[in-house]
Order: sequence, then C-alpha cells, then structure tokens
Amino acid sequence: MADQMKYLLTKTKGDKVIWAVVLVLSFISLLAVYSSTGSLAYRMEKNSGYYLAKQVMVLGLGLIIIYYVHRINYTRFARWAVVLYLVSLPLLVYTLFFGTSLNEGSRWIKLPVINLTFQTSDLAKLALFMFIARILSIKQDVIKDFRKGFVPVLLPMLITCALIAPANLSTALMLGFTCSIVFFIGRVQVKHLGFLALAGLVCLSVLFTVSKLTGFGRAATWEQRIKDFTSDTKKDNKHQDVYQVEQAKIAIANGGIAGRGPGQSQQKNFLPHPYSDFIFAIIIEEYGLIGGGVVVMLYLLFLWRSVVIFKRCPFAFGAFLAVGLSITLVFQAMLNMAVNVHLVPVTGLTLPMISMGGSSIWFTSIAIGIILSVSKYVDDMEGERKNAAKAMAEAAAAEEAAANGETEQVAVAALKGTEANEEVAPKKPRKPRIKVSQIPIDKEDE
Repeated sequence: MADQMKYLLTKTKGDKVIWAVVLVLSFISLLAVYSSTGSLAYRMEKNSGYYLAKQVMVLGLGLIIIYYVHRINYTRFARWAVVLYLVSLPLLVYTLFFGTSLNEGSRWIKLPVINLTFQTSDLAKLALFMFIARILSIKQDVIKDFRKGFVPVLLPMLITCALIAPANLSTALMLGFTCSIVFFIGRVQVKHLGFLALAGLVCLSVLFTVSKLTGFGRAATWEQRIKDFTSDTKKDNKHQDVYQVEQAKIAIANGGIAGRGPGQSQQKNFLPHPYSDFIFAIIIEEYGLIGGGVVVMLYLLFLWRSVVIFKRCPFAFGAFLAVGLSITLVFQAMLNMAVNVHLVPVTGLTLPMISMGGSSIWFTSIAIGIILSVSKYVDDMEGERKNAAKAMAEAAAAEEAAANGETEQVAVAALKGTEANEEVAPKKPRKPRIKVSQIPIDKEDE
C-alpha cells in the first residue's frame, strides 16, 4: 500500500498548491455535507451517514478524474475542443425543450442506460472555454480587427448563452461575464467589449419581453427575484427565495466570529437547500467568519495559482485555457457566497467542490484536471530547459578544460557526460507546421 501511494505521488504533477486547495475544499465539503443533510436523511428515511458516504464516493471519483485528466497532454484538448463544443449545442437544445423541469426551468437530462441526471450547462461551460481558448490563440494576429478577430470568438459565446438563458439565466450571465474577462486578457479591444455589453443588455431585454408576453421561459421568476432582492418590506416572506435569504442571514448571525462548532447548526433544519445553494451559510454558522474567510481565501488562492500558470505558459492556448477555466470556477464560487450573504439575488448556483452533487463535481474536476495538465506541461518544459542549460554548461566546461591542457581522461569524461545529456537538450526542428497549441502568446500588450 505504501509503495502504491509513493508511486502515485511520483506520478502526480502540476501545481502543488492547487492540489492542496482541492484536497482542503473536499475535506470541508465532507464536513459541511454531513452536517447539513441530517434533516434530509430523516425526510428521505435514510441513514444519517448515507449522504456522507455518497459524497465521499462522488469526491473520490472526482479526485480520480483530476488525476487522470492532468496526465493528459493539454495540447490534445485543442483538437477535442471543436468536437466537444459541437456536441454540447444539440444537448442544450434538447434540454431546453425536453429536459427535466426544476423551478420552472429545464436544466437537466437523464441518460437512459446508466440512469444518471446531469446539467448540460456544466458540459457546455467546459466546452465553451476550451473552444474560446482555441479560437483566441488562432486569432491573436488579427484579434484587434472586429470582423476577423472579435466576431469569431464572440459567436460561440452568444450561441451557448442564448441556449442556456431561457432555463438558467444566472449561468448564462455568469458565462457571458467570465468570457468577457477572458476576451480582455486575450487582447480584445475595450470598445469591442463595450459593444458586447450593450448587445448583451439588448438581448436580455428582448428575452425578458418575449418570455413575459408568450409565457415561455422564466420571466416571472426573474422578476420576482429582483423584487425580493430590492424590497425592504417583509410582506412576501412566504416566498421561498425570501425565506431562504432570511434563514441564511440568521445562520450567519448565529455563527459570529468563531461559529457554533461542527455539526451545531440550527438553521440547517429550516433552510430548504442547506447542502447545495446555501451551504456557505451553514459553514459560517458552524465555523464563524473565520471559517467563511478561509473558504474565500482558498478560492482566491486557486485563482492566483492559475494566474501564475497563465504567466508561465509561453503558448496562447494553454494560457487562455488555464485562466478561463479558473475564472469561471472562482466566479461561480463568489456568486454563490454573495447570494448567501444577500449581496446579489438568488441564483441557484452551487459552491464548486463543496456543495453536495454528482455530475457538477465531476465536470468541475475535469476543469481542474485540465488546469493542472497545463501546469504539468509548463513544469516539464522548464525542467527540460534546465537540463539543456546544464548540458551546455558541461560541454563548455569540457571545451575549456581541453583548451587549458587538462588531462585527456578528464576531457573525455566530461564529453561523455555531455553526450549522455544530449537527449535532454531540445533538438532544433526543421520548420515544422505550427499547431494551435504551439502558437506563442504575447503578454506585453495585455
């Protein structure tokens, strides 16, 4: 067993800080889910440890997914991005019209053979950022041009967001905002981003109006949530969103600085979804502002390490891929926590790697594995450069020793050491065809 663990550790590469953050978030998830699912287990007539065991299996499979995905060379995702994006579009269309209804929106589909239900928007988010990273890397030479550079990266985002918005507006808005950040990092002109913001407001107004007039969509739900968020009165406390927010506020107030202690939450018995949408409020109630601050810092630390990977990666596709996936993950976490503390209206977004879930955790694990794959590639490339530099230094030392009249054995030994390291030194290719994943990124103009 010890040998197997040692073998796995030697094969586990990538950013060690991100690995540590993922493990800590998983541990926090187990504590929070076990504490917040007591009433759910009672209602469903399950054992008190049933949902904990389920979450252990889900997170365990998620860690396995991260491990195997991070061992894949990230350059392969440049080829898979197109196929994955094209697959996600018909799935979104099917979900919009035939998906399982939840809170008046069609967000889920069920796979017939394995009987697994999952959100197609999770797959669409992953596919979209992979596809945008590919196009941004290809269009870097003409990215300032509106027609040749900006429109090709804009259309995929608009299509995906338009298919998600009728059933899941919060996810569509989150995707649009995070894609805009990636566009800015990818050197898209600010005036083009301003045009995107204006077009987004127009499309949102049209969507709301059409939904209001035809009754198709969730205009009534969106309107009610805005009213609940902006209203100062408590006349509508019977509405579920208002009730959830009030209970979350009570949980946060009960937590104080240090919290009530693990498993001592009281509001978990009153919140409708204390194990998913409002799990952050339960964490604060049990671990206080200190525990909530630790969770926030963990996500920010994850984002910072991803930015470090972006800066170290010399190729555009890998850099955009790592920063795009990390921004959407952390931004979703910040939105969930903002809902819990009543800074934004209720959205229905979960807390990544902490909220109880299944397919959502697995898609998040794929995204984290891809980020670590880019990090692994950068580490390997820098290791090869160091070995090449060492080989060149040994070769120079051998030549200097020969020139200074050193003994023949010393010179031969040094030259043999140089020959042994020749495999490490990169060989100059003969004008190869540049692949998408090999397009360099110019970070000076950002």
